[in-house]
Amino acid sequence: MIGIFDSGIGGVTVFREILKTLPNYDYIYYSDSLNNPYGDKSQKELLAIVDNIVNYLVNRGCKIIVIACNTASALCKEYLREKFNVPIIAIEPAIKQVYDKKTPGKTLLMATKGTMDSEKFRELYEKYDNKEIYLQECAGLADLIENDDQEQIREYINKYLKKYQGVENIILGCTHYPLIKEELKEVLGDVYFYDGAKGVEKELERVINKIGLEQSKGSIEFIDSAKNKKKIDRFWSLLN
Repeated sequence: MIGIFDSGIGGVTVFREILKTLPNYDYIYYSDSLNNPYGDKSQKELLAIVDNIVNYLVNRGCKIIVIACNTASALCKEYLREKFNVPIIAIEPAIKQVYDKKTPGKTLLMATKGTMDSEKFRELYEKYDNKEIYLQECAGLADLIENDDQEQIREYINKYLKKYQGVENIILGCTHYPLIKEELKEVLGDVYFYDGAKGVEKELERVINKIGLEQSKGSIEFIDSAKNKKKIDRFWSLLN
């Protein structure tokens, strides 16, 4: 069993990538919409929240935990790795991908306040900044995406991101953001997107092989902490 968690529906963008190559394992996806959003919470608050989630998943028999949330990864992964005796796989903003590929043109990096304020993010940015990256803290955007508020999402993009017209690349530093690629393209044009989902899939495959986790029937269990039927239905529609 593999446990995956996020502050809500956004982690489905990571889960879809995982299922492309690793479908024959049992998964529990924990959507913590009761505590959404994570991006505006303090590290102390977030540690208490994710501690409970991972404890639950481990008690359910999960042998590997995937943090499908950039904010929780940045602020909590070291704590979780020290406390729990299972592999903890974390996602990171795809700054290194842009650096490694020597991507031409200007790049916009979108992330939550929690991610951008984290020490891990600062380390990544300082190490891989190619001097052509604009940073944009997107407070509140993940919440709009979580609630699927299309009108407000478009208003938000026009208000806060339209000024970046002309960039060629966008780093999506929150797992919710890939769900609005088309809306971003409407305003910013035919940009190229980077996110950390593929890196998570590759690391999960490596860990599975390392610990010898056996394949199973490929079951998927979805848990929403708020027991919101609309979000449960949306998860399955996005996953398929």
